Amino acid sequence: MPRAFLKIVAGAKQGLNVPLNEDAELLIGRSKGDLILDDTMISGQHAKLKFKDGAWQLRDLGSTNGTMVDGRLTREATLRPGAEITVGNTRLVLLISTEEETAADLAEQPNPPHAELAWLLEEELVELKGSPERTGSAADAIGQDLRLPPGLNALVEVVAGQDTGKVFRFTRGNVVVGRKMGEIPLSDPEASRRHAVIELFGREMIFLRDLGSTNGTFHNGRKVSAARLRAGDTIGVGKTVMRLNITL
Repeated sequence: MPRAFLKIVAGAKQGLNVPLNEDAELLIGRSKGDLILDDTMISGQHAKLKFKDGAWQLRDLGSTNGTMVDGRLTREATLRPGAEITVGNTRLVLLISTEEETAADLAEQPNPPHAELAWLLEEELVELKGSPERTGSAADAIGQDLRLPPGLNALVEVVAGQDTGKVFRFTRGNVVVGRKMGEIPLSDPEASRRHAVIELFGREMIFLRDLGSTNGTFHNGRKVSAARLRAGDTIGVGKTVMRLNITL
């Protein structure tokens, strides 16, 4: 069974994670719903997310300002892993890991830990309606910083471009790629100052997102706004190509 959650990447409650349950709908709204966002651009009951026919389905509930998926205004949409949802000034990314992938990962480890998402969800669960005891808790204080999952060693090696040969090891769960800034500072003049971000939620849950760069971000040679990464994949930024390496 897929494990899924929404990562709020901009707007109200930025940085928080909302776990999804395949057996229950998630209602997003400003005044009513399971996920309540303090955003004046969001309608009282704005959109609904539910699992149907093997995929997550999003439906706009006749909101005033509409709902966007991957930059396109939509009434209904089937969401892919890494899809970006925009409601008002709030942006959310759908993150999914399958049970088969999790089982395979655990089988490869001599001392299997708890499911990869457990550490993340226990500490970063978003405050949902009906959980008043979480008000003012540590969950509310979490910002953009994301912890590197325990036991996960990741790095990117620059294989083409001005910085060829450089290796950048991840010490946190969200890593910004930019021109002379961020956790992966590149010399490439065609890279934007804040070009892209790599987010690590688990060994099989690694995502690449473009941050509105001028020249775009490429995954295995294909231009993307968001993509799921695997060990050995390449990331293209300007004239720079990097390769993702994951070790235990």
